[in-house]
Amino acid sequence: FPGYLSPSLGLKFADVPNGLAALSKLPVLGGAQMVAFAGLIETTGFFQAESTTDGRGPREGAFAMMDSTETGEPGNYGVGFPNFLGKVDDPEARKSKLAAELANGRLAMMAIIGMFFQDGLTGSAWGDWATYTASPLRAFESELGVQEPVGFWDPAGFTADGDLAKFKRRRSVELKHGRICMMATMGYITPEVIGKLPGYLSPSAGLKFADIPNGLAAISKVPTAGWAQIAAYFGFVEFSGGFTDYKTGTPGDYGFKVLTSSDPAEKTKKLAAEIANGRLAMVAIIGSQATCLRRLV
Repeated sequence: FPGYLSPSLGLKFADVPNGLAALSKLPVLGGAQMVAFAGLIETTGFFQAESTTDGRGPREGAFAMMDSTETGEPGNYGVGFPNFLGKVDDPEARKSKLAAELANGRLAMMAIIGMFFQDGLTGSAWGDWATYTASPLRAFESELGVQEPVGFWDPAGFTADGDLAKFKRRRSVELKHGRICMMATMGYITPEVIGKLPGYLSPSAGLKFADIPNGLAAISKVPTAGWAQIAAYFGFVEFSGGFTDYKTGTPGDYGFKVLTSSDPAEKTKKLAAEIANGRLAMVAIIGSQATCLRRLV
């Protein structure tokens, strides 16, 4: 606005910054006036109604809000929609507008909290995240897996402490799980697309590959000795590869160079693709198992 916020202090509206920084410029008397005005609206007859004593019990006292009485409608103060612009007579239109008000209010509550949060960290509600240099996440923003559109995404806050050793361990686990899930997903898809291997899975038991159903139903068909062989092979792979990749080198690097390149940019691209595909495979295999389980039950 043009002019003065506080003529006595020589404070112009133009001198007041946007966002949370405005709190430091607001005179104490100005804040008191805002509180007094809000209290006046809340506690005077403008929103007040007669107390009721039926139904849920008495609404006693001098400050009974008209929308909280037995006969009132939550949020309806008799001033129309929206903001004194008139009432809506059509029931369907009124229902639609009230639903929109609730939805917009919920979105606005999230938005204002987000703006407060960003303002407090960067100095502006529209501030650049790069200005928040105190963030412990800075240590990981250039790591593989930080990809658009979400960038560095850690909703559970595992990296909030900025511990690099813990980050490397979790990255190693993520890569291992992603690789397993990529193979598992292909194991789900391949028999459905190209069929099954010829011959016997267990000659001694007379069990052919063709007799094994796809998905989780295969668990009941594989002989116990077969599961023992699978577990032994996984154990061999785990222990021969070791568990120190993230302690002494690059997480996920076991010396088996498949996704590599002499071009650093190309190598980074391939390794980032591995992480992205592994994440997708983890979601895909869970979805496949859930669908399969639903068919079984």
